[in-house]
Amino acid sequence: MTLTNLTSQINKKKSFLCVGLDVDLEKIPAHLLQEEDPIFAFAKAIIDATHDLCVAYKPNTAFFEAYGVKGWMALEKTIQYLNKNYPDHFTIADAKRGDIGNTSTRYAKAFFEDLNFDSVTIAPYMGKDSVEPFLAFENKFAILLALTSNAGSANFQTKSVDGKPLYQEVLKTASQYKNSNRLMYVVGATKAEYLSDIRTIVPDAFLLVPGVGAQGGSLKDVVKYGKNDQVGLLINSSRGIIYASQGTDFADAARAKAMELQQEMADLL
Repeated sequence: MTLTNLTSQINKKKSFLCVGLDVDLEKIPAHLLQEEDPIFAFAKAIIDATHDLCVAYKPNTAFFEAYGVKGWMALEKTIQYLNKNYPDHFTIADAKRGDIGNTSTRYAKAFFEDLNFDSVTIAPYMGKDSVEPFLAFENKFAILLALTSNAGSANFQTKSVDGKPLYQEVLKTASQYKNSNRLMYVVGATKAEYLSDIRTIVPDAFLLVPGVGAQGGSLKDVVKYGKNDQVGLLINSSRGIIYASQGTDFADAARAKAMELQQEMADLL
């Protein structure tokens, strides 16, 4: 996958929607629990119902890893299904990895070579040698946590360092890393007022923006302050789409919610 491919899909579909696959066995429709692999059955149904309305999928690996070997096998089946049936979609392993260089290389190999994801989310706290191993893989992307939408983000991310918020230093420093053209950044939708400043630091990068919908972020504000010439945004919605219904109509309900967002995106574009 290249950024040209991703931008082409955005323009073609009039959508920059990313559907988050946070598959929780306690929340999926009860009838699916009778399936041999209920995690994959749910993910597959959501994908089939929404693929024409979105440009990306983001399995949150914690929701698969929580179920041990069976969960990991379901993750493998999910990414294989995506790559085989919907190869034009950008795939994100939401794993939030980040460790010393040789360990980061192994994480990168796991998600890029074994599972064949297009990208993986990573934490920048350990710095350059924990990030650059992910950027060494051709046509693969690292999505750096920059300014997140959770309440605890204020503990560190917006603290002043040498007179500037720490998240700005993270963006400036990371943008100088080797192969930083393959970096994207996570910026929460509830932080939309910060997007103008972020765009002065990383004007050309894609931003993965969670928090629209269930967390109350405004899509209109995100587009107003965060859009660039190539759109440069992936708006993620997880719970607001995939758990729109607990009944046998769950896939249709998910499609309806995805369509609402896609139509709003088309209007804003």
